[in-house]
Amino acid sequence: MSNEKPNIIFILSDDQGAWALGCAGNAEIHTPNLDALAARGTRLENFFCVSPVCSPARASLMTGDIPSRHGVHDYLAGVETGPEAVDYLQGQPLFTDALADAGYTLGLSGKWHLGANDVPRKGFSHWFALEGGGSPYDRSVMYRFDGGTSHRESVTEYLTDAITRDALDFLDEASREPGPFFLALNYTAPHKPWKDQHPPEFEELYSDCRFASCPQEPLHPWTPTVDGVPIGGEPDVRAALVGYFAAVSAMDARIGEVLRRLEGLGVLDNTLVIFSSDNGFNCGHHGIWGKGNGTFPQNVYDSSVKVPAIFALPGRIQEGVVLPELLSAYDVAATVLEFAGLDVRPFERGPGQSFAELLRGLTDPAVAGRDENPDGGGQPATAGDRAVVVFDEYGPVRMIRSTEWKYVHRYPHGPHELYDLAADPDERENLVDEPAHAGRVAGMRAQLQEWFQRHAVPGLDGSWLPVAGAGQTASVLDDPLGAFTAPNWDGTAAAGRTA
Repeated sequence: MSNEKPNIIFILSDDQGAWALGCAGNAEIHTPNLDALAARGTRLENFFCVSPVCSPARASLMTGDIPSRHGVHDYLAGVETGPEAVDYLQGQPLFTDALADAGYTLGLSGKWHLGANDVPRKGFSHWFALEGGGSPYDRSVMYRFDGGTSHRESVTEYLTDAITRDALDFLDEASREPGPFFLALNYTAPHKPWKDQHPPEFEELYSDCRFASCPQEPLHPWTPTVDGVPIGGEPDVRAALVGYFAAVSAMDARIGEVLRRLEGLGVLDNTLVIFSSDNGFNCGHHGIWGKGNGTFPQNVYDSSVKVPAIFALPGRIQEGVVLPELLSAYDVAATVLEFAGLDVRPFERGPGQSFAELLRGLTDPAVAGRDENPDGGGQPATAGDRAVVVFDEYGPVRMIRSTEWKYVHRYPHGPHELYDLAADPDERENLVDEPAHAGRVAGMRAQLQEWFQRHAVPGLDGSWLPVAGAGQTASVLDDPLGAFTAPNWDGTAAAGRTA
């Protein structure tokens, strides 16, 4: 096995459900380049975001922490650029900090959405970032950091193409450097808007599509609407479906260009390529358009929390493998650093742990559990009954999920949910009030509460935050300025302030 530090490209889509990928079994969507990437790497079929909404999910990817430790609990809004903008992760280590310290050349092309979007983070010599959290595809505002200052650019090129073009420029330059490089390639696709937003050649792919993979179910009773339209959707449902699928396919085509450029530069075989999304998405699934904030109270259906995940690195990651193990985005930071040959311990102080050995095929996952098995009343799992479970949170909504069961707890009063995923994989029958499952509910609830007590930071714990999809970090609710402190890696505080 090579000990050479690999280049790293982390490609992140925006609002892409795990179902929206050809190699994941969706015969309707066209993703040939991502399908080929999966064939030359490993695809994780049970990979979960940490929170089913943009900013907290992205913060967890960068820090390896849960929202109740890094303090971002909802998508961020307000002043996002300029001197008044806030860096919501200030004082908290990012895994890219470790890469910078190890000599990596760092670049970002696309969406950041963690506050102060115009300011490059530690070690980034290239920064081409979206002004906010979303944008039309035919007119966007980007910030480019050059020569010590950030410059505002109005972009009228199709946004996916503009982000790709910038990424290719970075690769051309970084590949000439003596050391390795890291690129965060953060697309806005397939985030809305959808109708009439995407190149005709990609919309045409779906002109006759039945969209059987997106059944339009009766409106979920918790769905907020505006003029009868779900808050996360658009009035013309078919046009929205065409646009969503076209956005994915256009992104896939540009990812193909990036991979071909790497090959042309002679660095593809020493580049760790990761593809994932910030959170899942419902295009009519469960009668919802949107993700976790597509309903109120917020939801954590698998369609909202499960995301695509592909890892490829020839000779060091298994090729053509699909892993069924439950893994979480809070594991990614440590995993990336292990492949870079760096110390993972600062990013394993919380729940996250590297799964690099799993990708290499060197570890028996049945004996690599980190948590006791909630299905067995708290008894340790045995080989063949993997102990690893995943956890999610969105403000006062929390989830614990094993291979066969999911429990959802909503503070302070519910409603709570329990699903038998083996018998009911689509989460249709809530069993939480069934007397036969009272013991299971009590056991999973206790484990959920103990886990968050162990990993959350007082003052940043989101269980008391009534998030309403309006841009929110952990804050003192009776403080109109929203002062809070964010923890450094050792648990000490670094000053910060919400918008």
